[in-house]
Order: sequence, then structure tokens, then C-alpha cells
Amino acid sequence: MDAASRTVGTAPAGNAPAHIADLRAALDRAATQLDSQPQAALDVAEQILLQAPGLAPAQFVAAQALRRLGQPGAALERLTALGRGGRRPPMVLWELAQAASEAGAGEQAIAALEDLTRQDPDVATGWFLLAKELRKAGRMADAWRADLAAVHAASRDPALLEAAVAMNQGRLDDSEAMLRARAERLPDDPVGTRMLGELLWRRGDMTEALRLVEQAVALAPGFDLARDFLIRLLMQVNRLPDALVHAEMLVQSPLAGAGTELILASVLVRLGDQERARGIYQRMLAVQPEQPLVWQNLGHIHKTLGAQDEAIAAYRAAVMHQPAMGEAWWSLANLKTVKLDAADIARMEAALAGLAKVPDGESGREEDVFHLHFSLGKAYEDAKDAAQSFHHYDLGNRLRRTMLRHDADTFAAEAAATAKAFTAAFIAEAGKGGCPAPDPIFIVGLPRSGSTLIEQILASHSAIEGTMELSEMMVIASRLQSRVDEGEFADFAAMIASLTPADRLRLGEEYIERTRVHRKTDRPRFTDKMPNNWQHVGLIRLLLPNAKIIDARRHPMSCCFSGWKQHFARGQTFTYDLTEIGRYYCDYVSLMAHYDAAAQGAVHRVIYEQMVADTEAEVRRVLEYLGLPFEEGCLEFHRNTRAVRTASSEQVRQPIYTDAVEHWKAYAPWLGPLETALGAVAACYPEVPAVLRP
Repeated sequence: MDAASRTVGTAPAGNAPAHIADLRAALDRAATQLDSQPQAALDVAEQILLQAPGLAPAQFVAAQALRRLGQPGAALERLTALGRGGRRPPMVLWELAQAASEAGAGEQAIAALEDLTRQDPDVATGWFLLAKELRKAGRMADAWRADLAAVHAASRDPALLEAAVAMNQGRLDDSEAMLRARAERLPDDPVGTRMLGELLWRRGDMTEALRLVEQAVALAPGFDLARDFLIRLLMQVNRLPDALVHAEMLVQSPLAGAGTELILASVLVRLGDQERARGIYQRMLAVQPEQPLVWQNLGHIHKTLGAQDEAIAAYRAAVMHQPAMGEAWWSLANLKTVKLDAADIARMEAALAGLAKVPDGESGREEDVFHLHFSLGKAYEDAKDAAQSFHHYDLGNRLRRTMLRHDADTFAAEAAATAKAFTAAFIAEAGKGGCPAPDPIFIVGLPRSGSTLIEQILASHSAIEGTMELSEMMVIASRLQSRVDEGEFADFAAMIASLTPADRLRLGEEYIERTRVHRKTDRPRFTDKMPNNWQHVGLIRLLLPNAKIIDARRHPMSCCFSGWKQHFARGQTFTYDLTEIGRYYCDYVSLMAHYDAAAQGAVHRVIYEQMVADTEAEVRRVLEYLGLPFEEGCLEFHRNTRAVRTASSEQVRQPIYTDAVEHWKAYAPWLGPLETALGAVAACYPEVPAVLRP
């Protein structure tokens, strides 16, 4: 509330002096000096009071000046007397509240602000200050409600509405100009601060977006929408412990509902606390069972924990309540050991027919459609109808590809730039540096290459903890790449060369520290099964020189086809086109061949077909590379009850089988684009064609 330049228009008792107009003019000039020259404003007000004792506007300006001069007690005394016995105007209540707050008279500040917000419920700043005072007084629930009332009031602010419309229309420059101008006037406005944070997030400036949204939450702890947004941002940058703190607070909101519980559960899942997340979903369903999304999420938890029967029941409950829920159907089909029958096919075909009548662009329609096509592809695959199966997989992939950004040429150039940066000479000259911790075991390669099998085998060793696909190394690599994108370095090679031993130590320690939250045991080693880390082998060597790297490789036709018919929850944008996934596989083989030559012995390769043909021999080779003794438990990996979150979660709970090795051949008539893209890479497998060797 901007009351600094306002005066109270109450004349003194009795007859007004003849020169009252002159006094008022002088008082108006004094009011304009309050912020820049408060002492001068006070002097004018005091002179006027000598001529017109009790003149309310002069008393008000004097009180405002006293507060700005650091005398809130004196200001409060005058403001308390002003309007005593009558209705105080909002600007007096606002000034009275601020003076009382600064003087430590919390109850008086609260009373003034409660009066102010009753008179003018649209004054957001009054609500925010009331929340602050209530929080000081320990009245947390009331403070939370006051913050929520403030946000509600701000939602009617014309300036904020105009900025929001501009942002939603894509006019980000216009919106930013409005919000920056507002921030100049109201630097501590939580709503404008959060909105500016969202705008910068849309621009891709995650660092500044996070800072602003964190500031908004600090200014108004009861600002639930800001805290919700903050949790999502923290999850995007993998600050999961911080996200959990805020999610725990959000569920305490007086207006907390099912949505806040779902947010908390999603953070817990990311942190690997599946059991607690399962408890949340089960409690929600006990109260209200007709929640298909919650059933689906519960199915994901059961699947991760290896409770297959419970997962199946949960997914079927989801599609019972929402027959066209594509993701639930796909989740059911994606339990690789489950076979969908003719009745399931009929229900999914009916769901697709129903969705065909839904207008394009309706929220969720396209997601349901492509999920159903992937599910039907799997159902017809189980029925041995390869033609129908391929038809639906193809439709699902084509639709999904339209929703994603992937440039195969750009990616190939990036892979080539990485090879150019990490030459044998550079690796040799880099010398010592990085974090010496031997803890991480990176399992890299393409999705569907057998990496989950390797992880499950290693996690069955007494010295190794299996975690999950961790994004920390990719986050570090992305942050370094952004320095090139922003023009700080000419290219990736120059940026990498600029890293000092101290930089490498700091970044390596950052990786170890950020992954610590995923480690639940005291085992000395742990796996990081993010397949895309093959792109960062050189960086891993710089930052974590004692880490081990295992390359999981599978026949390119088998691996790529398996990836193409798999819909991934997120990422892996290259998998939805047969030519693009083939090109990606070639880029992978080429860069890994480069590392084989430039850093000999740094990477241990496991050929999937050899692993399933002679498991014990391959396990012994891997453990020898890791410097660990052989343990029989590694061959009993299917008995391991650890949580597994990948698409192979059910397969790795069974003994080794070879059925999938040549599964792709049933689809060979339609895989020409893939075979062409792979070229010599497929023909030479498992060797690397000469054209890709350095």
C-alpha cells in the first residue's frame, strides 16, 4: 500500500484558519519529501502544527517522518492518538501498523492490519504484513491464511493481470518490462517476484528463476502456489532434499489437498523412498478409491518394489475408473512379463475410437492416444501378430515424435566436438585432478542394452549399492555447456581446457555430495545407471579419475528396435524414429571407440549376448575390472529385492533368458530405415567398423 504521499483530510476542531489553504499546500510539499528528506518534512509539519494545533494531516505527515527517521515509538504515539474514537482511514492504519511493527508492538500492529484488511480486502500488502506479524506472534495457521488472502487479493491487481496475460501470450519482453518496473516500486512483493521467476524460467534462466521463487517463498511462507512452483524447479535441478523440505511444509497448509500429497509423494519417489510414497497413495485411495491417477502412481510403486501382482491390480483399477487412460494401459503392458489378451485389445481399441471423437488439442488427448498405440503394439506382439504390432508401434512413435525436439545433425556434431575436446594428448596432459573417491560405478550405453541386468548383478555384491539412473553428471555437464552457449568460451574444447585441478576437484566432490542422498546403505561403492552418460566419459575421467565405467552394449538392430518400441517416461528423444535411433547408436559407437583409443582401459565393455550366453564368465570379468572378489550372490541377482525403476524391472527379477536376443527379426520386413542408418555398425557387430575407429 503506497500511502507515503497521502495526507489525512480531517480539519482541526473549530473554525479553520483563513490561511488553511496555504498550510495544506505546504503540507503537500512536505509529504513529497518524506522518503528523500524526512527531517525537512518533519520540520514543516511541526511548524504547521504550531499554527494549527491538532491539524490531522500535519500530525500524519509528522508521524510518517518520525518513522522514517528511525523513531517508530514516537510515530506510533502520534498515530494512536490520530483518529482516536473514530474510524481510522486505511492510510492511517497502514502507517500505524508499520510503526507498531518497527516499535515491537506486535499486537497493536495486528489489530491495525486486521482493521485495514476488513475495510479494504483487496490490499495485498496489508495482508502480507499481517501474515508477517502473525508469524512473529506464533500464530502460524492464521499467518498462513493471511498470506493466502494476500495472494488472492493480488490476483485482482490490474498491473499483475496485464503482465500475466502478456506472458501467457508469449510476449515475454513486454511482461518482463512490466514486472521489472513493478519490482522497482515494490521490491518485496511476493506475487510479482514469483511471476518474474516464472518468466525467467520460461526463458531458460533456471538460476535466476530459482533465486526469485525462493525469495517469494521467503517473503510469504504461506504462498502455496509459489512453494509448489519452487518444489518443481528444485526437482528439475535435482535438489531433491530441498524439494522434500518444501513438500513437507506444503502439506501442512490450511488449504492442503490431494494435490499437495501427490507432490510430496513424487519427491519421495525421486528420492527412492518408495515405501513412504506407497503409504501416501494407499491412504488417499482408502478415503477416495475412484482416483485413476493415484491408482496408476501406486502401480508404479508396486512395480518398482517388485510387487508385480499388486502393480497389475493397481493399473487395472486405474483403467477401470478411466478406460482411456493411456499411460495406465502402457504401464500394464510395460510389465514385460505381462501379456495383454483379446479382451484388453478390445477395450483399448474402443478407447482409441472414443478418443478419435475428442477435439485435437484437448488436454491429455495426444498422450492417451500414443500410449494406447504403444500398448496395442505390445498386445499384438504378445499375440505374435508382428504386422499389427508394428503398425501400432509405428503410429505411437510417429505421434510422439511430433511432440519432441531432437536434431540428429546437431547431436552428431556435439558428439564429434566431445571427441575433439578429449584427445589422447589432452587426457595425458591433464594430469592429476578431480575427486579421488572410488565410489561411483557408471553403467553407460543405450537404453534397452542390458544395463539394468548389469546393475542388478552388481547390486547383488556385498560391496556395491544399486541406486538408479542419476542425473547429477548430466546436470554438471549441462551447466558447463551453458558457459559455451552463453559465449564465455569459443567451443566445448576451450571450456574443458579451462578447468583447473581445483575446478575438477570441486565438481567431482559436488557429484559425490549430490548423489549421497540416493545411497541408503554403508556399502563403499554405488552404481549410477544413467545410460546417456556415455556422452560424458571424458568429463567423468577428469572429475572422478578413480570411478569405474562399464559400457553395456547390445546388437544394434536388437537394441535400437527395443528402444524404438519402448515409450520412455522422459528423455531419450532420439528413440521415436528408426533412422534417428540408428544414427544415435552410430554416434555412440564412434565416441566410445574414440575413448577406447584415447584412454585405454578406462571403460570396460559388456556385450549383452555374451553376458546371457556365459553369465558367470562375464560377471567375473566385470568384478575383476572393479577390483572386487567374485561372489555367488551375483549369479542369484534375480533374488535381489531392491527397488528397480526401469522398464526391465520385472525381467531382472527372473533368471537369465535368451528369448530377446533375436526378437527383432520378426519385424525385419519393416526395419529397413534402421538397418540403413546403422550400416556397417550392424554388419560388424560386436566389432567397430574401420570407418569409425580413430
